[in-house]
Amino acid sequence: MTILSRASLTALCLATLAACGDREGANQEAPAVPVVTALAGARDVPVILQVIGRAEAYESVVLKSRVDGQVAEVLFTDGQHTKKDDVLIRLDPTDFVARLKQAEAATARDKAVQAQGRADTARYTALRKKEFVSEEKLNEVRTVETTAMANLRASQAAQEIARLQLSYTAIRAPFPGVVGARLVFPGSFVNVGDTELAVINRVSPLLVSFSLPERHLTQIRQAMSSGKMKVNISLPENESVSFEGEVYFIDNAVNTATGTILMKATLPNEDEKLTPGQFLNVQLLLDTLTNTAVVPNEAVQQGAEGNFVFVVDKDNRVEMRKIEIGTTHVGETAVTKGVSAGETVVTDGHLRLAPGIRVRADAPPPEGTPAPTI
Repeated sequence: MTILSRASLTALCLATLAACGDREGANQEAPAVPVVTALAGARDVPVILQVIGRAEAYESVVLKSRVDGQVAEVLFTDGQHTKKDDVLIRLDPTDFVARLKQAEAATARDKAVQAQGRADTARYTALRKKEFVSEEKLNEVRTVETTAMANLRASQAAQEIARLQLSYTAIRAPFPGVVGARLVFPGSFVNVGDTELAVINRVSPLLVSFSLPERHLTQIRQAMSSGKMKVNISLPENESVSFEGEVYFIDNAVNTATGTILMKATLPNEDEKLTPGQFLNVQLLLDTLTNTAVVPNEAVQQGAEGNFVFVVDKDNRVEMRKIEIGTTHVGETAVTKGVSAGETVVTDGHLRLAPGIRVRADAPPPEGTPAPTI
């Protein structure tokens, strides 16, 4: 029988203890991963589409003269509010007054000639009945009367033209609005249909034009078929100030270059806080998802196969769940498929997670985390 030395026995015991320790370490589970979690809620979520739009004048016109002439007076100040038919500019009417008087004189002359022709026709008709004159002479007199009548009508038309041209020397506002900067001054000569005199914009109501991707066209049509489609307008630099408008126009074709369709909305703008040309935020309510599961935006992750969340089961182990997203709104994501109200999802600590890993919630749910509603 071989007797082991004390040193050999000690080494054997240490090796045995080390082997036992290795087996116990292999059987011991890794510690739980700390994460932050939240409960999925259920509520009605609006499907809102936000785009950038631009304000436009409801009506806009560049005033031009309908006659040649010289500016006599400019009767408005820059940025002035005008009413319909307010006189803004007067041209020198002297030439036009003279032309009107000339046309009136020609009309009076032709009236006298026509009256004389009518009297001659009546007299010669009576004489013809008594056979004191020939039929040819009567026809000649009738021709003179007809010619006189035609000349009178031409004179009356020339008189009306002269009257209209005189009225055109007063340049009037075609609609209520705001006039821009003066473009001409007293003494300026203007050419008919060429010289720009002023620009008038109607800003109350106001138009807002914007373009939407064509993929939303079906939703837009459905929303408008159910009634008037409202929009919310706000300033990019101050979204707390908002205005409500109404969609009234959808273009009849999609822009093939951009894949978008043009739309326009009207808003009262009674206090004229918005100005044509201004960039604006436009929000449209396309639909409302009723009683839909919602999770914080931080819970949603993106993978090779699409969006997913980590769901914590009753044993505190995570499951990677693929989801379908309906929309996002005010920090929450509406999930149409993949998560139910009341389930716990991970909102922070995703990098160390994999399916089946045990987790622990070291921090309470963030403030405002929705509670499940059934």
